[in-house]
Amino acid sequence: MYNVTLTESYFPAQRDTPLHEITAGDLLRRSAERWPDEIYLREVLDDGGVGRVWTFKDMLSDCLDLAGVLAARHAQGSRVAIWAPNIPEWVMLEYALALAGVTLVTVNPSYQARELEYVLKQSRAEALYFISEFRGNPMKQIADAVCENLPAIKHRIDMTDREALWAGPSAPLPSVAPGDPVQIQYTSGTTGFPKGAVLHHFGLIQNAMDTFHRCNVKQGYRSLNFMPLFHTTGCAIHALGMCGFGCNMALASMFDPKMAVDFIEREKINMVFGVPTMIVAMLEEVKKQPRDFSSVSSVASGGSMVPPELAKASEAQFGTMIQIIYGQTETSPVITQVWLDDTLEDATETIGQPVPHLEVSIRNPSDNSVMPVGEQGEICARGYSLMTEYNDNPEATAATIDADGWLHTGDLGRMDARGYVKITGRVKEMIIRGGENLFPAEIENAILEHDAIAEAAVVGVPDEKWGEQVACFMRTTKGKPDAAALKAFIRERISPQKTPYYWVWVDEWPLTGSGKIQKFKLAEAFADGQVEAFTA
Repeated sequence: MYNVTLTESYFPAQRDTPLHEITAGDLLRRSAERWPDEIYLREVLDDGGVGRVWTFKDMLSDCLDLAGVLAARHAQGSRVAIWAPNIPEWVMLEYALALAGVTLVTVNPSYQARELEYVLKQSRAEALYFISEFRGNPMKQIADAVCENLPAIKHRIDMTDREALWAGPSAPLPSVAPGDPVQIQYTSGTTGFPKGAVLHHFGLIQNAMDTFHRCNVKQGYRSLNFMPLFHTTGCAIHALGMCGFGCNMALASMFDPKMAVDFIEREKINMVFGVPTMIVAMLEEVKKQPRDFSSVSSVASGGSMVPPELAKASEAQFGTMIQIIYGQTETSPVITQVWLDDTLEDATETIGQPVPHLEVSIRNPSDNSVMPVGEQGEICARGYSLMTEYNDNPEATAATIDADGWLHTGDLGRMDARGYVKITGRVKEMIIRGGENLFPAEIENAILEHDAIAEAAVVGVPDEKWGEQVACFMRTTKGKPDAAALKAFIRERISPQKTPYYWVWVDEWPLTGSGKIQKFKLAEAFADGQVEAFTA
């Protein structure tokens, strides 16, 4: 831990790790020069076997070839979307687009038509790289229907079709700077749909390297990456961090707890990253059949707090407690992180100390002043890792990053004199279900399209497995649709993880003096068993 004694809730940037002010393409070049014949990427098949394998030299060669094609196909600075699960082509496109100076727009493979259309339009993407189907989602069918009405989409390419992906001439690669945009990731929808955080090379790379440094990662470590590549944890912390440290990343298309624990044991995995629900599921598998996890040296998790019982169970099975990681997409993403040798109390009741090269403060939401040590305020961050902006949304950017450069997370917390931070609540109404950020306004807008729903309010309610579940409170002026009909209606509009689990009919709302629905009272009534909820 950093040995500091603070007099106010401001943690100055620590400079104890080297700076990596380079591009993603240069990171891959550097690693290929250092460890050309070491394995970087392994494809994990659905049955847990290993498919294709790339050394660092192989990956650089393929990415340089593909980058030349992409540079001829897309002008520097253009945006293209990737709509696919964790497959090797995703990682190859990540580096190849970076080498070509093209910005990658990440898209959740569970998205439905309206969600895909919004991201493609808002990002001003000129191409969609996709796969035909994933977990029952007919992606090619959706992509064809959506893109037919989007003339801005000049290319629609199945990224598993190597001939189509590599088709066309090659062009020289442009000069790309560390501060140039490299990705747009969508987050924090408070006005019905998410905002696109524009992230740069330096922010993603430095943050990944510093996160892995605190995990005590060593060159040659092996990991199993089942964190979605469309999130910063999967494509930035994990993929870029493994590259920067010269490590071996096994890439799984989705999380399956039995496959994961079998793979960790058989392949002698050193690092495990997952949201708490994933770790719980793996530990449940181990109860059924013990595994040898002696190779594991680091287990890291984010998205929600880790109960002491889970930390103890992790230590008993994996030989190490869980390192909590806290951050958000807008900060590339990690802000604070627990240390490997922290006490059980610090490891489970705090989100650790700030990562290097980043300032963190707790500020008064009313006047933006720094709070005294131990007093609640908004968690804010300032430094290299902040997003460039919200894409085409200067108002939202100005509301999030103040005139002094502080990014306001929307989370409430306290900082002690050692610089350890605790989360105490959320300014925003975001729901965190299994590590996935869900946004009530988007869900509410979708259900309000039903002609029987006059008003709707979506809140997060506690859940032992997922951390939170989505509960939708509704008022009708017509007949009440049954649960199955409501679920079918909303599933046509939004993806499964956003679909409410609980449904509650109300006759009247708890309102503020200005007539706004008091969502916290709805959540309290649910927790107290004062409402009649049904599930579909």
